[in-house]
Amino acid sequence: MNLQKVILASQSPRRVAILKQMGIDCVVMPADIDESQLASESPTDYVLRLAKQKALAIQQQLNGQFSDMPILAADTTVALGDSIFGKPENDADALRMLKQLSGTQHQVHTAVAGVFNQQIELALCTTLVEMMPLSDAMIAAYIATKEHADKAGSYAIQGLAGSWIKRIDGSYTGVMGLPVHETAIILKKLGF
Repeated sequence: MNLQKVILASQSPRRVAILKQMGIDCVVMPADIDESQLASESPTDYVLRLAKQKALAIQQQLNGQFSDMPILAADTTVALGDSIFGKPENDADALRMLKQLSGTQHQVHTAVAGVFNQQIELALCTTLVEMMPLSDAMIAAYIATKEHADKAGSYAIQGLAGSWIKRIDGSYTGVMGLPVHETAIILKKLGF
């Protein structure tokens, strides 16, 4: 096994940075899968299914190439009850999400999947996030920065929106998109 690198089934610069923080280099190979939620699928089942599908899609695409490197995939969603807040389709969608999340305690679910040598490992990290009430002006100014684009729930805790977060109960890196603890456990189970 190549003990220096993993294949990351994501193009997220945040996930790449978190792996580097863990001392792990990666080859970036984003998975292209249908991310539609299934009927009556819970937010946790949703992220677990997508993380696993992303890892398996890359494994199938490689067809034996890079067989000495484990494949790591993750999926993150923000949930308010059973409602899933994925990546915003546009600024109006981001506005809708942020208005709904304003002043709430919501969950950020990140699932991690690791695949190596016919072995599949899955882990789920759920963090409770308390967001302060946001004014329309605060939301409009944030959307104008474009930081919300490509972020589950339309915000980045590690960016400008971090000042809106009153507290979290759980994993900060999980909210960013790749929980360090769960990722390390999966890689260890795969023999990395």
